[in-house]
Formats: sequence, structure tokens, C-alpha cells
Amino acid sequence: MAALSGGEMCIKYLMFAFNLIFWLAGTAVLAVGLWLRLDGKTKGLFEGTDAPYVFCSGVYILIGVGALMMVLGFLGCCGAIQESPCMLGLFFCFLLIIFAIEVAAGVWGFSNQSKVVQDITNFYTQTYNNYKETRDENLKQTLLVIHKELNCCGPKGIAEETEKDTCSRGEPLQDFITESCPDAIDKVFDSKLHIIAGVGVTVGIVLVFGMIFSMLLCCAIRKSREVV
Repeated sequence: MAALSGGEMCIKYLMFAFNLIFWLAGTAVLAVGLWLRLDGKTKGLFEGTDAPYVFCSGVYILIGVGALMMVLGFLGCCGAIQESPCMLGLFFCFLLIIFAIEVAAGVWGFSNQSKVVQDITNFYTQTYNNYKETRDENLKQTLLVIHKELNCCGPKGIAEETEKDTCSRGEPLQDFITESCPDAIDKVFDSKLHIIAGVGVTVGIVLVFGMIFSMLLCCAIRKSREVV
């Protein structure tokens, strides 16, 4: 195997450094997905047969993409170290596919933001109404988690007699000033949206640099092997 020049070796190690960053970016995406899945403020949304489909699907997609990025980051490091044009070419193709999916998902997410929030609000309202009718213990536990973590109580923010066993007990005046759960849900997703958007933009930038470095290194390796 012909040796790479000094500049090409620089590209090689830049490629390795990129894949390390890419692996870390995948870790961040996976962490955001797991955070939304396991955080006390949102994990109750995944419980029960009436869980909001749009939100749950989006979170599981984040977890899957994050795990895939971590695997690709590891493979990209191997391709750079072994100077394999085939592995680098496949790595480029996978990055391009992930970039296209991320752009499509970002456009879809922002265009359907209100739908996601409405879907979750409908899930809460349905859970609340079903509990009032059936007094099912599982529904009660779901409402307890939502009310406690979001610091809200009921659809109107006022603890009625049928709601007091699922709302946190506080000062007597708190019954009149507690935020309604639909408003609390809206605020939670507004506060997390900029974090998700920031991670998405960072990942997109990393993907573009990864495609550039992988093609430069692949071309450099092929060029070096053509030298007799």
C-alpha cells in the first residue's frame, strides 16, 4: 500500500477526529431520546394503550437514529485507520441517507409541532375522563405522575372533588392557582424544543463535514494507490 502524503495523513486524522465527534453527536441524540422517554415529565405519556402515537414514534426514532450514528461513527473510525475506500464510500452513503432523513424529520417536526402538542393534550384529556368514569388504578398512577411532574391539576387548573386524589396536596390556596395541565404540557414542549433543535442543527453540520472528509480521504487513498 502506497503511503499517504503529509496533507493526506492530516485528512485521515481529521476523518478519525470527525468520527469521534460524530459518535459523540450520536450519543447526544440518543441521550435526548432517552431523556424524553425516561424523564418524569414525559414518561407517563408512553404508558397505557392510548399513548400519543406521534410523540412516541418520534422519540423512538430519535433513539434509533442516535444508536445508528454511534455505530457509524465507530465504523468510520475503522475505515479511516484501515484506509479502506470501500468502507469510506459506504460511510458516505449512510451519512447522506441520515442527513436526508434528518432534514425531512426536522421539516415534518416543525410543521407538525402543534399537532404533537395537541396529540399529547388529547391523551391527557382522554386519560383524565376515563379515570373519572372507571377509577382505574393504572389511569390514576398515570395522572399522578403527570400532575406531580408538571405541577398541574386537571384540564382547568382547579382541583375538583374527582381530581383531588390525583393532584399534589399543598396550601389551600394552591387549589385556586394551580396551572391547568394542557397549559403545562404546552410549556414543557416549548422549553424542550430549542434543545432538540440545537442538537439537530449540530448533527446536521457534523454530517456535512463527515461527508466532505470521507470523500477527500477516499479520493486521496485511491490516488496514492495509482502511483507506481
